[in-house]
Amino acid sequence: MPRKSIPQARKPRSAQRFRRLLLAWYARAARDLPWRRTRDPYRVLVSEVMLQQTQVSRVAEYYPRFLEKFPDLRSLASAPARAVREAWDGLGYYARARSLHALARSVAGRGEAGRGVAKLPEDPQELVKLPGIGPYTAGAVASFAYEKPVPAVDTNVRRVLRRVFLGDAGRGTGDGYIWELARALVPKDGKRAWRFNQAIMELGALICRARRPQCSQCPVRPVCRTGKRLDA
Repeated sequence: MPRKSIPQARKPRSAQRFRRLLLAWYARAARDLPWRRTRDPYRVLVSEVMLQQTQVSRVAEYYPRFLEKFPDLRSLASAPARAVREAWDGLGYYARARSLHALARSVAGRGEAGRGVAKLPEDPQELVKLPGIGPYTAGAVASFAYEKPVPAVDTNVRRVLRRVFLGDAGRGTGDGYIWELARALVPKDGKRAWRFNQAIMELGALICRARRPQCSQCPVRPVCRTGKRLDA
């Protein structure tokens, strides 16, 4: 993830309380989404690629259909490009399908050190080398499939971190610093890191929205710099 020439982000004093409030809220408010019920790296990857620029409700409809046709990396890799496009039809942004297909062919072709096993890497630094994989998707697969204690910063996470820990000062903050802040906040335990990353994304999607944030319902408002300013 972005780390070169970036100031070290210290763990905020309120980090422990933020995590406690966030995880308690997630335990009672999390949506039951099919990709949260699996640790299969391929299935996690498919969900993450589909969720790029597509609403959750639409992905929930297409996700099981796609996996029924292409249940693993090798079946996707061996499929004709036309079949992949047809399975993706209706989700839009077809470059995602082409990249996912290219990734499957790349990984399947490697055969994991010649053993014929098509497996995604666990390390985000290796994942990001694959076709169509950016820093966020690499972090998401590492965390959600392999339960690695690494950050996964998408638009929702970026917004939450800026509002909670930086307030008005966060408007001009570079993306690299936000990644370092997320890295400082992620729990070291892999299972807890999985819940934390899911929870902060969920908070950004449901409560700390770009437009009309539900600040009055926000579970982390007691430690949020933006929330405190609104209370003043």
